[in-house]
This record gives sequence, C-alpha cells and structure tokens, in this order.
Amino acid sequence: MPGRRRGRRLGVWSAVLLFLGVSAVVGCRVADTDGITPVPQFLAFLPWLLVPAGLGLLLALFSRWWTGVVWAVALLGLLAWFIEPYGKSGEPGGPPLVAFRVLTSNIEFGHATDALVAAVRREKPDLVFVQECEYTCDATLRQDLSTDYPHRAAQVAAGSAGSVVLSRFPLTSAEGVPGTMAMPGAVADVRGHAVRLQLAHPMPPLPGRTDLWRRELGALRDFAAEDDRTPLILAGDFNASQDHAAFRRILDTGLRDAARLTGDDRTPSWPARTAPAFGVQIDHVLLSADFSARTARFLDLPGTNHRALLTEVTLHQRR
Repeated sequence: MPGRRRGRRLGVWSAVLLFLGVSAVVGCRVADTDGITPVPQFLAFLPWLLVPAGLGLLLALFSRWWTGVVWAVALLGLLAWFIEPYGKSGEPGGPPLVAFRVLTSNIEFGHATDALVAAVRREKPDLVFVQECEYTCDATLRQDLSTDYPHRAAQVAAGSAGSVVLSRFPLTSAEGVPGTMAMPGAVADVRGHAVRLQLAHPMPPLPGRTDLWRRELGALRDFAAEDDRTPLILAGDFNASQDHAAFRRILDTGLRDAARLTGDDRTPSWPARTAPAFGVQIDHVLLSADFSARTARFLDLPGTNHRALLTEVTLHQRR
C-alpha cells in the first residue's frame, strides 16, 4: 500500500511538471504572443506538445488524479484547436491571367548550391528565391543559370547573409526589406503584369535575440501591409511557423500561404537532415489575394538542412 501511494505521488508530480511546461507554451498561444525564450522555440513544434500532454494524461489516470485528467483534456483540446491551419484560404474571384512556378530554398551557407542548380534545371521554376547564397554560390548561379534566368535581384554577402532572386521575367529594381541578413526585392513583369517580389530571411529566434527576430518579422509585416494594389509574392525562410504570433501578423495582412492553400501547411521543411519527421514548416511562399496555388511540393536537397519549396501559382484578374 505505501509503495502504491508513493507511485501515485510520483505520477502526480511527473504529470504536474509536464502540464506546467505545456501550459506555458499553450498559454502564450492563447494570448497570441510569442513570449520569451524558450517559448518561441517550443511554439515552433507546437503539434508535438501533444506527446507530453498525452503522457501526462496517462500518468494522471494511473494516479487517479482527476484534476490532472481535466487539466490534460483541456490542454489536448487547445492543442487540437491550434493545430488547425491558420490564415485565409479563399480563391480569387477574377479569371486566371497567367500561371508560373516559384521555388524558394535556403541552401545553408551555399553548401547546397550544386543541388539547387540540379533542382532548378529539373523543375524549371520561373522565379527562384535563394537564401544563404554567399560569393561562391552567386558565382555558380551566374555561370550555370544565367542563360535561363537572365534577370536577378541580389545582395551577396559572406556566410548566411547573402540572398538572390532569379527570374525568367524582366525585373525592375525595388528597395528590399532591411534586416541582419539580406532580403532583396524587385518588381517582375510577368507577361505584362506587375508582381512585387520580396525575399524573406529574418534572423532566427535564438536565445537572447528573440526581440531582433520579432522586429524583422514585423518589418516584413509592415512591408506586406503598405501596398495592396500590386500583386505580391513574399517567399523565403521566415524562421517562423503559423504557431508564431509574429508570423501570423504577416498572414493577417491578407497574404495566403501557398502550402495552406494546397493542404500542405503542416509539411515540415526544417530540420531536413537531423529529424525530418519531427520538423516544422518555416519555409513559405506567401501570396496576395490575387493568386491561387495549384501545387506545393517540398524537395530534399543534399547539403542543406532546409527542404526547398516549389509551388505552382496562378495570377488572377482583380474584380
């Protein structure tokens, strides 16, 4: 009997610890805030909090701790609610004008440059957003892809700071969004239709630097909100998922996530090497309401911990 009571007490305290950790993260999600470290990091993996919440439920049942059972059911219900896709998903009302393909890829310090070139040649996207393209990467892209992609917007730098946009369509220069890492922009002439292009690569939410991460996502949000007259494609490595409040603010400007439109909003894009099955989608192609998305495919590229995202989109006439 004493041993059974000790086992129940241990089960209760173990469940309490699990519930407190999950509650801190879920509470920030309910409050629509990203909180402070380590909450933003855990928010990225919000669906996987079902595991500790479920384990806590089993411990509470084993220990006959009925308050804990109610606590667990509440947490599981909130998690199930928040796992649902976020953001608008309506179709444009106007007739289709032009369809084309968009690819975004973080090639991790340029290590996956050759794999990216092979993927571009195989998949033939019309627009390519490349993050972490340093000097060697830029030279390779110029040498191998300049014939098929004669137009570019680039801010090349060492390490992870450089970025490039490649285009089959003519580009007009446009001011990009300032950030620690390069986020160039341009306006594409897509068969007679102007489309704003903006690459996204804000800083990741590193411990002690979440304020910078939040500010740079906020700058992308402000950019998306400043002009709703020109169709917009905002694509890249956002270092954020739909479970982050700072990313949801961008979607709240009216942008649609292409993967959300095709039903692939929970497909992980990072980390692709170390734990792909337990990953999170932080690589996105966001579209203004002028676009529909027909397909979204995540591609594995050797040399990078990010999966590339290839989408087929259609620009529609505004009503």
